[in-house]
Amino acid sequence: MAILPYVLVICAYLVGSISAAILVSKLLSLPDPRTVGSKNPGATNVLRYGGKKAAILSLLGDSLKGLLPVLIGRYLGLSFEWLILIAIAAFSGHLFSIFYGFKGGKGVATAMGIYLALNPIIGVAVIATWLSSAFLFNMSSLSALIATLLAPFYFYYTTRSLPLLIGLLVITIFIYWKHETNIKKILAGTENKIIKKKS
Repeated sequence: MAILPYVLVICAYLVGSISAAILVSKLLSLPDPRTVGSKNPGATNVLRYGGKKAAILSLLGDSLKGLLPVLIGRYLGLSFEWLILIAIAAFSGHLFSIFYGFKGGKGVATAMGIYLALNPIIGVAVIATWLSSAFLFNMSSLSALIATLLAPFYFYYTTRSLPLLIGLLVITIFIYWKHETNIKKILAGTENKIIKKKS
């Protein structure tokens, strides 16, 4: 049992390193997401050039990368400290994939999977925050930034776990870093909309 958590951390990173968007695009004979649109291997970019089916599959795949390793850790009764290490490992794999030259996506879908695995009710609350923000602002990136900023505090209010708060804040910081270009576009008023108005 002593070595098992370490093995889970390594496996979480390796699983996180598999890009669902790249695999789905290849399976559906779509362009590599790293070469089109925003060049981000994520569901939002896939949606723009590959349609809803490809985007949903990419979203589910990337979410499962965060969900399954943490769920296994919970099943084994690991502490919050170990769970957050497993979560960060899976998340880091998505951002810095060993299979794609240590490059990857922005991590939002994987983070959502992590939230659901840590606590399904709070995970649903985070997703509801994303959905309501998307409805209000019509921007996927802004919705993700709002939801992932609030997520650590949702969890801390419920669990009072400082390691969990710190670990989730680390995930939030990296998501903001990966969204640097989006943040600049939001401030400039040029960020892409989820649903574009017909002229």
